[in-house]
Amino acid sequence: MEKPALNASALRWLWLTVVVLVLDLGTKYLADSRLAYADPVAVLPIFDLTLLYNTGAAFSFLSAAGGWQRWLFILIALAVSALLLVWLRRTPARPRWPGCGLALLLGGALGNLYDRIVHGHVVDFISLHYAGWYFPAFNIADTAITLGAGLLIFDMLFGGATANEERS
Repeated sequence: MEKPALNASALRWLWLTVVVLVLDLGTKYLADSRLAYADPVAVLPIFDLTLLYNTGAAFSFLSAAGGWQRWLFILIALAVSALLLVWLRRTPARPRWPGCGLALLLGGALGNLYDRIVHGHVVDFISLHYAGWYFPAFNIADTAITLGAGLLIFDMLFGGATANEERS
């Protein structure tokens, strides 16, 4: 199977990965330098800025494991990032949804990887809540990962229809 040329592959979406990475690291820096730890700052009735550190994975999975999980999550993030780069290289530039989704996933993975390597934890600061129910705090990288996964799922479910429309 012949590999697509750079301009014909989804690698053209790497600019989006860089945008996610810059936004993620910039907002985490602002949150870490301007917010007091675990002290919510109300923005809207359902939205606070609350600085929290997550040593685990999604929803604080393995956060109390004693420290070894940091290295496990770093290895996983490195492997996933490498896989995403290969997947981007092998994905055609059109339709655009798969490449965009993969670039968002890669940006989010690299943002949280940076935190784990440099800080030993992921910086979270977005807190959503309603009537006493709190969604786990998250960050821009987590948002990009969620959006990227959503785009890939959308493409898997409806990709045939959108691919034909984009090619015409």
